[in-house]
Amino acid sequence: MTRKEIIRTVLYILTAIASVAAWLYCNHLTDLLKQQEQKNISLWAESIREIEKVDLDGEISPIVYTIIQENSTIPAILQSNIDGQYSYINLDIDTSKMSLNDFLLAEIENMKKEHPPINIDRYYTLYYRDSSIIRQLETYPIIQLIVTFMIIALTIVGIRISNKADQSIMMVGMSKETAHQLGTPITSLLAWVEILKMENYNPEITCEVEKDVTRLVQITDRFSRIGNTPELKPENLGPVLSKAIEYLRSRTSSNVKYTVEIPENSTIIVPMCIPLIEWVVENIVKNAIDAMQGKGSITLRLINSGKNAVIEISDTGKGIPKRNFKTVFKPGYTTKKHGWGLGLSLAQRIINDYHKGDIIVKSSEPGKGTTFKITLPKK
Repeated sequence: MTRKEIIRTVLYILTAIASVAAWLYCNHLTDLLKQQEQKNISLWAESIREIEKVDLDGEISPIVYTIIQENSTIPAILQSNIDGQYSYINLDIDTSKMSLNDFLLAEIENMKKEHPPINIDRYYTLYYRDSSIIRQLETYPIIQLIVTFMIIALTIVGIRISNKADQSIMMVGMSKETAHQLGTPITSLLAWVEILKMENYNPEITCEVEKDVTRLVQITDRFSRIGNTPELKPENLGPVLSKAIEYLRSRTSSNVKYTVEIPENSTIIVPMCIPLIEWVVENIVKNAIDAMQGKGSITLRLINSGKNAVIEISDTGKGIPKRNFKTVFKPGYTTKKHGWGLGLSLAQRIINDYHKGDIIVKSSEPGKGTTFKITLPKK
């Protein structure tokens, strides 16, 4: 784990702790307010009881009136046990769908679920529920947690986007530097090929050397294209794939058997940059040869699938664990001792970003082989 990842993890943990602490504290405040409201409603009930005890000519303490008038938040219904009449306070009455009596009865049932009713002697029964302030306080921690998780999620997305941008910059820089460094020796090799032709040195060998030097020129051109938006031209995909495989076949040990399955007499036109598509195929095939340790079978299939062209490349290599199906496309991932781990990452960039297609590990079984699937849109 890198230092940056450790700091990021610590920040996530601290944010989570702070959110939980705020939630617990808010719950504590809600409980205190509930207790205070229960005391207030009890005082309110006692005040009504005092009023009922006083005769018509008796004197009522101003404090009793003050207590009754001070309740401006707690919804309550007072039911007379003698005539069944109701009086209420702090209720938002809605009689658009039912009568007032039915509305109060429904409210009483809801209030019973929250708090047990208070009996005031034998004359009245008092029903009440929590005030709107408590209800808001109860929902506040949930809103706070949702907002916190949204902030964390946005932060993670932002970091990933930033990392991808950094990786793209790194790949572009390495690709262009590689192209630059290859330029001088390739120019020298081209000059040597011309000298071999002038000297009439073994034409067969000279021709093969020229093919490989030309291939180096193409590879350098591919590296130089990374970071630039390539021009896509409608091309017949079948011949492009056949040509790429034929080149690899001529440069591979006879222990590797190639099978190419391309629909006969069919033209599958795909907008593409040919050098980059060839590069993707070569990358996957070379990785397959390494996975098979130079001995096995490679099968390339081209499938005409509606609006898409599908390329499947299968090998009989050591396979890829399912947990690494996505990891293999990340820059730096490699199983080779001296690999850079950029091949499949660049292949994904070429297919996904430049050709608006998709590349995945379709299937893989340890010890039996792997199949990569490339999907390219025809339009």
